[in-house]
Amino acid sequence: MIILTLKSTIAFFNKNLVMEYTHEEAVSQNINVDFTVYDIRTKITKDGSVIPRGETVQKRDKRTRHKRWEQLEDEVEYKPEQLDRDVVSKDQIRTIIRTFKEKVMTEIFPGRKHVPKTLIYAKDDNHAEEIVQIVREEFDEGNDFAVKITYKTEGEKPENLIRQFRNDFYPRIAVTVDMIATGTDIKPLEIVFFMRSVKSRNYFEQMKGRGVRVMRNDDFKAVTPDAMAKERFVIIDAVGVTEIEELSETKPLEQNPSVTFEKLLKSVRFGKPTKEKLSSIAGRLVRLEKKLTEEQVKEVFEITDGKKLSDFAHNFIVAIDEDRTLHNLRKEKGEEDIYLEYEPTQKELNEYSEKRMIEAVKPFIGNAKLMERLPELKAETEQILDDVSVDEVITAGYSPVATEKAKGIVKSFKEFIEKNKDELDALQLLYNNKKLHWKDLKELAEKIKTPPYCLTPIKIWQAYKQLEVSKVHGLSKNKIADFVSLLKFELKKVNQLEPFTDTVDKRFSKWLSEQRRTGVDFTQEQLNWLEKMKNHIAESVELSAEDFEYAPFDQMGGLGKASKVFGNKFNEIMEKLTRELVA
Repeated sequence: MIILTLKSTIAFFNKNLVMEYTHEEAVSQNINVDFTVYDIRTKITKDGSVIPRGETVQKRDKRTRHKRWEQLEDEVEYKPEQLDRDVVSKDQIRTIIRTFKEKVMTEIFPGRKHVPKTLIYAKDDNHAEEIVQIVREEFDEGNDFAVKITYKTEGEKPENLIRQFRNDFYPRIAVTVDMIATGTDIKPLEIVFFMRSVKSRNYFEQMKGRGVRVMRNDDFKAVTPDAMAKERFVIIDAVGVTEIEELSETKPLEQNPSVTFEKLLKSVRFGKPTKEKLSSIAGRLVRLEKKLTEEQVKEVFEITDGKKLSDFAHNFIVAIDEDRTLHNLRKEKGEEDIYLEYEPTQKELNEYSEKRMIEAVKPFIGNAKLMERLPELKAETEQILDDVSVDEVITAGYSPVATEKAKGIVKSFKEFIEKNKDELDALQLLYNNKKLHWKDLKELAEKIKTPPYCLTPIKIWQAYKQLEVSKVHGLSKNKIADFVSLLKFELKKVNQLEPFTDTVDKRFSKWLSEQRRTGVDFTQEQLNWLEKMKNHIAESVELSAEDFEYAPFDQMGGLGKASKVFGNKFNEIMEKLTRELVA
């Protein structure tokens, strides 16, 4: 990034003004992701507190962390800035973390099943230790869920923890002081959580910058499988750091968060353009583009004669940039010599700024087909989660007719297994805990869907759901591979019924963790291949060398490329992965 403020610098470039490459422009060109700010404040954070005389409190040695109990002879009043240095208020930390737990998947990232990758900045190592412990307690998760990554981290090396945080499903939350503040790339990071204040503007921007990294959707899903794309990150401010005017030089693109996309689009289309509107619509367009499928991206290309939504967003950001507006106005007035320092009036600037905005939106709003399609694309990528309406139970329980029908389906499934256990290879392999083959499973699926059974995975699944709801999780998407889960459940080889893809996801995450514990580190390229291999197994229950000549592997270079990426361990990894994920 080049920032020019001095005349000598301008002269060095032959009086050509080199503009600052702003955060807003980086977002519009998919170099960075945008951010929003979510505040969590408590009374003690704002005002401090008072511990009355006579209370028995714990005191802890900052170096040894040795604790002792002591009765206070005098009242202790502490201010907010003394928190977590002179006084540790566990309830203050717990209140913040509990609020975070309650809001993270309902308001901050609604609809998520897994906590987004979160980095918490603590004041010092002791503060970090307290936060990690409380996070584990409040989320009721183990040590792998939340970790402390500081220079004083014991046990696992900090660099290994950072690598796991970057590449693995666990940990979901990392707490640090300074170690991940600068220079460390954690692309899957979606939450930057400030539980400490910062005095340096540059340092604050670098800390925020841990969240701006863009990431390929496939790679992102490998770490956060329940998310569609990394479209933004969120700064959670528990100390008021984002409100310090002199600290923050970057602001979110979104200026109208309460206005719906459709209303904002109409406002830009039919109303007078403003900087706030164009900044907001730019942010929305970039976020929408990240969620589009390949087919939808191609459709936008066709509608716009080769433009992306982010191209329009970039034009809007350039149009509202004040430095460019001033520079271009000076040139238009014939004042190309910067040393003359022509200063236009505010009226001239406003009129010229409005002219630039109108010109920028013309190609966008003039495309009637795009204007019609954009709200539809937005709707196709999202699902409304109703947390407002209050419902009540009128009737709970399956009707007698439905229950009897479910019993009949399960009975028919049992009869099919019993009748064909010696004839169908898939059943024999499952009975004997041997490797399944796709052709055998497909043969089973073809036979069971014919009379007299006429059964499909989803039909059997729904029957089990009615009869044993506590043991059935998720819903079959009617894939043949779900017969693996159904058969294992009926044969009492597993106690819970879940979609085969869910089982494969969990076993894949566990396998990666076990590999790391035994000293096996995969490169990012290898992880990309492993993710595709895992997805193939989830669909087809097996993986062979021949599969690498077809999609999606052929688009990645096929068998030859895969063999090169994994070297002489390719066949071993392929066999191990299949065995571990399907066993």
